[in-house]
Amino acid sequence: MSKVKVIGGGLAGVEAAWHLAENGIETELYEMKPKKFSPAHHMPTLAELVCSNSLKAKRLESAAGLLKAEMRLLGSVCMQCADECEVPAGGALAVDREKFSALVTEKITSHPLITVIHEEVCEIPDGNVIIAAGPLASESLSESISRLCGTGLFFFDAAAPIVTAESVDPELSFSASRYDRGGEDDYINCPMNKEQYEAFREALINAESAELHSFDKRKDVYEGCMPIEVMASRGKDTIRFGPLKPVGLRDPKTGHRPWAVLQLRKENKSGTLYNLVGFQTNLKFPEQKRVFSMIPALHNAEFMRYGVMHRNTYIDSPRLLSGDFSFKTRPGLFFAGQITGVEGYMESAASGIMAGLNMARRIKGEKTVILPETTMIGALSRYISDGSVSDFQPMGANFGVLPPIEPKIRDKKERYAALSKRSLASLAEVIELP
Repeated sequence: MSKVKVIGGGLAGVEAAWHLAENGIETELYEMKPKKFSPAHHMPTLAELVCSNSLKAKRLESAAGLLKAEMRLLGSVCMQCADECEVPAGGALAVDREKFSALVTEKITSHPLITVIHEEVCEIPDGNVIIAAGPLASESLSESISRLCGTGLFFFDAAAPIVTAESVDPELSFSASRYDRGGEDDYINCPMNKEQYEAFREALINAESAELHSFDKRKDVYEGCMPIEVMASRGKDTIRFGPLKPVGLRDPKTGHRPWAVLQLRKENKSGTLYNLVGFQTNLKFPEQKRVFSMIPALHNAEFMRYGVMHRNTYIDSPRLLSGDFSFKTRPGLFFAGQITGVEGYMESAASGIMAGLNMARRIKGEKTVILPETTMIGALSRYISDGSVSDFQPMGANFGVLPPIEPKIRDKKERYAALSKRSLASLAEVIELP
């Protein structure tokens, strides 16, 4: 049976290798450590957690908790190890980093069908390959991926916040496209009068920014995507003539053009998520919640993802990948991890599970699978392959990517619990992955 090369020994790579091997496929896992380290990595072991030892919430009525529950049902090796290495952290699943990495390494290296090869891969190999390189992929491998993808490779992540459509106040917003071009519901417009705008700008320019890592501090990283707070500091009307320009828009409630307007653009085909257009930001997450909620229509906004600006190598997946994580134009090539546009440790690991399972199925001559859209993993798989997403940005687990519950449940905790229950029931129906 064909051998598979998995490139990258992070969480996505080890999950891909594990699920291939568990399905009887001989696997070579390539990891350049300890011969070569990225600027962020320090331990020689596999599945190193760099930024945090927290794997987010445990409770099932949270998106992060649901994702982990689905991964357990699918036999995740990372979840097995995380549960064994847990340290007290309130409602979050936190782990002892060294023990977690060591345990994952032990399980992977002791599997009879997995061979770990410690060397840098500079070119994408021929044959059956899963690329699970993380956001700090080596320069040579990044160049090889860039040549494969053409223009569809990004070397930084400048993402604006995303809110749920249902949390935008309809009484304080209106749907319209600028100059009435396009469909009426292409954008949700959030108007501000002069007083509201000036208060918002003052709070924005005085808000606290997040500290950048040394490997993020490259002069060319933010070219063409200036943080909204930096733009605002350049003059009192700079953003009013930029991302918040009201030109071509008229509020139907007043009949007049607003002083300033934030536009929200659909983030997914179903229209459950909306992107704050032009609001790339480096503000700390609590500051984003505080300041952006000052915009009247967003006073009760539910943020599914906050804005980020950091080094993050990822491909234009909606144009390049299918929902099973296979590369559209090259049979036998799959991608997994943050390079696909999923964001977060467990999201990366989950994508590795699906890439490994689907590569195994392909080799066996079986049809690949995409989990139901009502599951968190299935919804993320569809998000990264959704051709309607024009401005692709990485996405972590959140309830906004799931189809809404009908009839609508107003209480958020009850709604999230119902979504989780539905997701696990959907997964149970296909757990054998026929």
